[in-house]
Amino acid sequence: MAARSKKLVREIAGREVTISNPDKVYFPDAGHTKLAVIDYYLSVAEGALRGVSGRPMNLKRFPDGITGEPFFQKRAPAKRPDWIETVVFTFPSGRTAEEVVVRDAAQLAWVCNLGCIDLNPHPVRAADMDHPDELRIDLDPVPGVAWPEVREVAAVARAALDDLGLVGFPKTSGSRGIHVLVRIEPRWPFTEVRRAAMAFAREVERRAPAIATSKWWKEERHGVFLDFNQNARDRTTASAYSVRPVPDARVSMPLSWDELARCDPADYTLTTVPALLAARGDAHAAIDDRAFTLDSLLALADTQPPLEPTHPAGKRKLPVIVIGQAKHKADALAGLERWKARHPDVVAHLPPSAYLVDTNRGRSSAWYRVRVNLATVPPDLRPAESPPDPDYDPRTEWVPGT
Repeated sequence: MAARSKKLVREIAGREVTISNPDKVYFPDAGHTKLAVIDYYLSVAEGALRGVSGRPMNLKRFPDGITGEPFFQKRAPAKRPDWIETVVFTFPSGRTAEEVVVRDAAQLAWVCNLGCIDLNPHPVRAADMDHPDELRIDLDPVPGVAWPEVREVAAVARAALDDLGLVGFPKTSGSRGIHVLVRIEPRWPFTEVRRAAMAFAREVERRAPAIATSKWWKEERHGVFLDFNQNARDRTTASAYSVRPVPDARVSMPLSWDELARCDPADYTLTTVPALLAARGDAHAAIDDRAFTLDSLLALADTQPPLEPTHPAGKRKLPVIVIGQAKHKADALAGLERWKARHPDVVAHLPPSAYLVDTNRGRSSAWYRVRVNLATVPPDLRPAESPPDPDYDPRTEWVPGT
């Protein structure tokens, strides 16, 4: 058996880029290696760079591929080539981080060599860190909602954008949802952009209340949630042409609205997208041609009625219980299966949307909480909340003073 290569040096965009452990398998089911991921990004570099160029980036690193736990690195590695650009990003807490900014294919490959499978930029450019130039509309289906319903909500969102004088550029999320990006003038702070996004979410919900929701609390949602909080200052979103950490190496694929209406997101993977892009061109090629004003959305926000108070301090409190907390998602889901086995009479009354798996960010990695909404279970059958299984305490990850 031939020895694995430990290091490879490539000339990319006029620079020498070192690729360590190129043969490490990142996607065991598909057999894709680290080098395959990097080669993919280089083959779609023009489109991928359009989605991230000049933007500070949160590094989500998968050192052991998709079967290992990722960790989040906000600060650029201290040891880096002098051609890696950085900029200081300020978080809502007031803390700052020197984050990586990618502008060319060499920098793109360097980031991927760190173990970044998908790319997660902020919606601002390095030239102006306080005023986003991108409104992000995230259509996130609750469990049990099928792809055709997500596309149906996307069509409603497109009509709403048209009526507001805005142009959105859709892409598959690479998971179960759809992202729609709107280039905006960098005039408004994060708080106003988020307010505009919330107004848009409420408008889509008003137009399609049976299938769309803007409800913040997960246990109150149905159909497709328009996640307006993706426009908050500390949020990042997988960008166009990002490979997602799922077994088939699915890609967040830019599409025209006509393509979106008939597409299957499973068709867009690390192996299929380069040829598709070469043959069809980039559906987001014109995204930077025009920046729009948020005036119409902010005016809409001013006309909308105040939000009714809801959980946890408002009019109603749903019967939601916590059944497990874990550092690793597999452990959290295993705990859920144990809970189901203990309560088969309860499970018979629960739809897929009743199981709430929350991903929470710890100091440098995610942790997972599993809750169950018992609203559909007859009161006399509802089990009492018991100690979580497993019972991970995320506070153990934090070190005082850091």
